[in-house]
Amino acid sequence: MTSRKAGRHFLQIPGPSAVPDRILRAISMQTIDHRGPEFAAVGRAAIEGMKSIFKTDEGQVIIYPASGTGAWEAALVNTLSEGDRVLMYETGHFSMLWMKLAKRLGLQPEFIAGDWRGGADANAIAGHLRADTHHSIKAVCIVHNETSSGSVSSVAEVRAAIDAVSHPALLMVDSISGLASIDFRFDEWGVDVCVSGSQKGLMLPPGISFNCASKRAMEVARKGGMRRSYWDWQEMAAMNASGYFPYTPATNMLYGLNEAVAMLHEEGLDNVFARHIRHGRATRAAVRAWGLDILCNRQGQESGVLTAVMMPEGHSADQFRKTVLEGFDISLGNGLSKVADRVFRIGHLGDFNDAMLMGTLSGIEMALSKAQIPHSKGGTEDAMAVLAG
Repeated sequence: MTSRKAGRHFLQIPGPSAVPDRILRAISMQTIDHRGPEFAAVGRAAIEGMKSIFKTDEGQVIIYPASGTGAWEAALVNTLSEGDRVLMYETGHFSMLWMKLAKRLGLQPEFIAGDWRGGADANAIAGHLRADTHHSIKAVCIVHNETSSGSVSSVAEVRAAIDAVSHPALLMVDSISGLASIDFRFDEWGVDVCVSGSQKGLMLPPGISFNCASKRAMEVARKGGMRRSYWDWQEMAAMNASGYFPYTPATNMLYGLNEAVAMLHEEGLDNVFARHIRHGRATRAAVRAWGLDILCNRQGQESGVLTAVMMPEGHSADQFRKTVLEGFDISLGNGLSKVADRVFRIGHLGDFNDAMLMGTLSGIEMALSKAQIPHSKGGTEDAMAVLAG
């Protein structure tokens, strides 16, 4: 029989994030008839609430009972046709997965190689588009917050790069882990399609995902795209206008979503973003004091959602994560694909405060000593100094 561990588990992976009690209570409400009059108010509130999170007046928000992978696919099949060229930038594991999905759908992704240590290079994207004189590239796809590497891409700079070379490609952005944690401005930044999910900054369990589509993207989808049924924007938008869905929605998750949106606005989105920035700075201060390297090494592109930490040569990140979990009941994220067993990731997103961060960093510092990882003392003190300042 496994012995009980006292206290709350620290879920410090970069998503799913811990779900606040208010949201859990909302999700636990009795399920209602999703075709009845009471549901329409729930559905409309969810769609309008998410427009405020995406910061869009004109964009069409579509909510799927699916993971972020489903929303990736929906973005591509509604706007592109088999054989279309798509420009993508390698910022980490999840940019690679989106590229692989595009290949499976019969698209022709052109992948600009990156080193996983920063965001998408807008100049490289501009150069690639400038060479496409026949405008055969139909979309540019970037990851806003790369969950595997802890880097942020400037969506505004990529939009400016596309415009600077007068290229008509759609701008598609994965903000699955960025939305509701770091600043995102759908309308202002000229995004055509944004993909997101419930289990990160929105503080919900996994289970629903989102597309936000511009008027231009909706028109492209109306005229073309691939064969689709479940993912079709047109059918969803038609039903959503009255608060309903063309198939059974995740009713109780929508209760939770409406509560999450209310909580975000109660705190204030700008305050939410500032909190994540502070926690990212404090975490990086701790890591640097320990003498460890941070995977994202481009100043200004570091994420407030997570920090990916590189292990000293000859030491296993996965073994260290096991020490942290068994000794201090803290779950840290693992390294993915190219950085497997070389990196551990500290999530500092969602419903999270200074004391919770200090508990996390203190546990990690104790585990560094317990696991005999070469490091310097005092990281937690440096983090406290950032928070106090």
